[in-house]
Amino acid sequence: MPSPHPTDSTANVDDDGAISISAVHPDIIQAHILTRLDGPTLASAGCASSHLHALSTQDKLWRDICTSTWPSINDPRVQRLIFSFPSGHRSFFSDSFPLLDPSSFCRFGHGRPLSSTSELISAVDIFYKDSLIFSKVQEIETLSGWFLCSPFRVDLLDPKESAPTPIQHVAGEDDGAWLKHLEENLTLSWIVIDPTRKRAANLSSRKAVSVQRHWLTGDVQLRYTTIMARGPGRDDDHVECAMVVTCGGKEGGKLEVREVSLQVEDMEGKHLSGRDSLGILESAIEGGKRKKLAGKGREFGKQRYEEYLEMQRQRKEKKARRERALDMACIVCGISMFVGFWTFLVFR
Repeated sequence: MPSPHPTDSTANVDDDGAISISAVHPDIIQAHILTRLDGPTLASAGCASSHLHALSTQDKLWRDICTSTWPSINDPRVQRLIFSFPSGHRSFFSDSFPLLDPSSFCRFGHGRPLSSTSELISAVDIFYKDSLIFSKVQEIETLSGWFLCSPFRVDLLDPKESAPTPIQHVAGEDDGAWLKHLEENLTLSWIVIDPTRKRAANLSSRKAVSVQRHWLTGDVQLRYTTIMARGPGRDDDHVECAMVVTCGGKEGGKLEVREVSLQVEDMEGKHLSGRDSLGILESAIEGGKRKKLAGKGREFGKQRYEEYLEMQRQRKEKKARRERALDMACIVCGISMFVGFWTFLVFR
């Protein structure tokens, strides 16, 4: 009579005669197979069978993946918060790893009730060639009148602070090639966490969508963005969550990170208030769909940013045409009034 023990060979052979994965001891699968997978691959493995699903949902696996992907979340405050997510680190990874899909957003700020969220937490990591050069967690309160009415801005470094990097700027190097090098190799992750809703979202485009050198100081400004539509049927009205990393240093020496900031701007370039920005960020965190783009993330982010710049250009031209038309109408009206008044005086 065959043994019912799970290690029995007859219990681990499928219909085609192949040995099932369940023939491998669970400890071996967890310690020597699943620990070698990245997040997307581990998620895919969990869909292969109920046996692998049970093994791949262990929180320690996902915690190791999350903390290696985003070292900033090793902060004890963030760790306690992530443990309160529905599926712990697996939920956090599902929220934070894929890019936000701007086409899914439908209601930002306008008409939304004031949130009960008392704070937002930013977990930020900057990498150069996959090596960590900057990491910080910052909390901002969201209930005070000062926050709600002031322009929204998160600064991770004080004006006199800087963070060293191993990036060497060789004197005399072609400027275009140097900026392109930074665009390709300096990556940013900016995760915003809503403690009330137990949700998170990564606002960064991962790689920079724009790299420019300041004409006066020589500092290099890298811009990372997420572009979002304010609502359905409003293709001409978008907002930009802009993250700026400013690097500077003596030519021939090593660069320093001098600014890491986040702000939300409308299509006129105006910085939105804390109240409006909070509504936008909450909508993105809670309702924004996540887009799995594999290696095309940078191209998607840059393409979206270029489309946004084109929309801004068209909006400015349209506004300029309206203003010219209004000016002309005022001139015609003024001339008509003058002619009418002059005619009245002549034939009086």
